[in-house]
Amino acid sequence: MADTVMFMAESRAQVGKGAARATRRIGKVPAVIYGANKDPEPIAITPAQLRAALAQPGFFATLFDMDVDGNKQQVLCRELQVHPVTDVPMHLDFLRVTERTRINLEIQVNFINEEESPGLTGGGVLNIVRHAVEVICRAGAIPEEFVVDLTGLDVGDSVHISDITLPDGVRPTITDRDFTIATIAAPTVAPIEEDVVDEDAAEGEAADGDDDDSAEDGED
Repeated sequence: MADTVMFMAESRAQVGKGAARATRRIGKVPAVIYGANKDPEPIAITPAQLRAALAQPGFFATLFDMDVDGNKQQVLCRELQVHPVTDVPMHLDFLRVTERTRINLEIQVNFINEEESPGLTGGGVLNIVRHAVEVICRAGAIPEEFVVDLTGLDVGDSVHISDITLPDGVRPTITDRDFTIATIAAPTVAPIEEDVVDEDAAEGEAADGDDDDSAEDGED
């Protein structure tokens, strides 16, 4: 299960674009908490802790303990708006959840033991079809990652969702087929053939060149 991360925030008295701009002017990032049949709650968070959270993998699959002026609630980030040019975070939407809230989210797929794959050590290529898998699960049981062991896989082999052991209560949103996660493909670059030089022909060309030089010297 993914770890829960503490987030400190301050309540904002006003909402709207003007209030959000005012929050950014004082160096904070505006956000809102919604859901659980409660009124939306505007908040402000510090850029430093947001940058630290974004630097970790699986930001949108991380359960946060949001402390708003001493009032704690569990939330998930459902939307992050960034500046179109600088990519600086501009606004966030957080969803209130409980341990039993069922949610859709993407879980990152990581691959291990590439050196134990005959296909890869023999020059094959790991073709990753899905870097993440969308699943439905409880907020209190979010997987940290899905791990694919490549041991023994050869060129032409594939990894499907059925090859991944999903935790109890976690299921993929795609259920009508055993979709592909990755394949071991053959090398796509053909080997470069070395040019074969005819030594006799090369010597003949060199001799012809010497004769030309001699003729030119005689003309002078």
